[in-house]
Amino acid sequence: MTSSGTNPQGRSAGESASAAWELLLPAVAAPARARGRSLQAALREAVRSGRLAQGTRLPSSRDLATDLGVSRGLVTEAYEQLTAEGYLRSERGAGTWVGGAVRAAPPRARNLAPRPPGARAGFVPGTPDLSLFPRAAWAAAQRHVLAELPHQELGYPDPRGLPRLRTALAELLARRRGVVADPERIVVVSGVAQATALLGLVLHARGIDAVGVEDPGSPQHSALYAAAGVTAVPLPLDDEGLTMGPLRASGVRSVVTTPAHQFPTGIACSPRRRTELLGWARSVDGFVLEDDYDGDFRYDRAPVGALQGLDPERVAYTGSVSKSLAPGLRLGWLLVPEALADEAVERKRTMDLGHPTLDQALFARFVEHGDYDRQLRRCQRAYRERRDAVVDTLGVHFPGTRVSGIAAGLHVIATLPEEYGPWARFAARTAEAGIEVRALASYAHARTREGVVEGGSGADARTVRLVLGYAHLSPARIRDGVRLMAQAVNGR
Repeated sequence: MTSSGTNPQGRSAGESASAAWELLLPAVAAPARARGRSLQAALREAVRSGRLAQGTRLPSSRDLATDLGVSRGLVTEAYEQLTAEGYLRSERGAGTWVGGAVRAAPPRARNLAPRPPGARAGFVPGTPDLSLFPRAAWAAAQRHVLAELPHQELGYPDPRGLPRLRTALAELLARRRGVVADPERIVVVSGVAQATALLGLVLHARGIDAVGVEDPGSPQHSALYAAAGVTAVPLPLDDEGLTMGPLRASGVRSVVTTPAHQFPTGIACSPRRRTELLGWARSVDGFVLEDDYDGDFRYDRAPVGALQGLDPERVAYTGSVSKSLAPGLRLGWLLVPEALADEAVERKRTMDLGHPTLDQALFARFVEHGDYDRQLRRCQRAYRERRDAVVDTLGVHFPGTRVSGIAAGLHVIATLPEEYGPWARFAARTAEAGIEVRALASYAHARTREGVVEGGSGADARTVRLVLGYAHLSPARIRDGVRLMAQAVNGR
């Protein structure tokens, strides 16, 4: 390749052009019809990446065409296109140069998805066993949907969701969770997170600027409502659920609750407390926002029905497939009271114009053909076995441990004997051994965390109370992890 001179960085044009020539060879090997576009793309990338530095003089179109074995017109067209875009600059009689519009190569695409920290054993709650995802059944449903879906269904969907899926969900939720499920009031959403954000926007537009949240509870609720302009007010729990005195005194008119299996304590809201909660909502003309966290996974008796079934006009109900299938599907549902329905649908429309059609049709078929029920039974068996492994192994390696919240869900609360405290020492030793655990106190909201000793309480600072997630661990890994934890805290 013929060239002369140097660029401002001191690199010879011949060296830069030679590097570019190597980069362009694959482009000119493309089929004739695509060769021009490929050459332009390769030149563009050479400038972006810095392979062709600012100020580098390029070979003449004749020389470059000769070296690459293509027509001169193809190179001339590429030079003209990139000059028009600002990547190159051209001066009559002076040749073609790399311009200065591109300042730096684009950053490498990073993956910001949550990832396990590489601990020897991790008991952090909230993650299902993703290896249980029913790949074969999902693929079969996908093939059927792609073959059968009418062309018009690929257009913008009803923002509430496909009627087929809303109908299937109404039947499923009524049968499994005891909800009053009118398909006209179901909104298909991207998981409980979007349902929460959507409800926050609706409440804020109605002048409701504060919402009660369980304390301890999911940090997600506070963050999502705050993003919608609604302040989260932490409210304490007792052994029946949300404590009614502080709720009434708070002045809020809406409250978020996880009544089937509270996160993280594992409390199931008592029948008496459910009645009191709904009575409060009617008295303040407010709403209960029910997050059906872990509602499908109850091991020792039938699942507790959803609170929404008792008063569908005061309870907005949310759920998802994040624990039963995979959180990466970003698929959930929201049942809204009639008073909020139109506003919720309009908010969903402005958020994203509706959930992806193919995903909805696929899940509808998955539900209609019984595949989802089979998946739930499969997960139920696996998670019950893992729960039993946690309870049994704690009894062996931490005798005297009190375990609660075991009737449902994907985690347990383990209160260790005082000899294993204080929390600071316990946490330091387990971390040093590569064991990842969470204290119950870490789920307290910020404004109530002051004066609380992490892992225990002000009244019993030496007590270590752990939230142990187990769904993502095999029974063998659970037993090994608890054994390693015991060795670490016992100094062996």
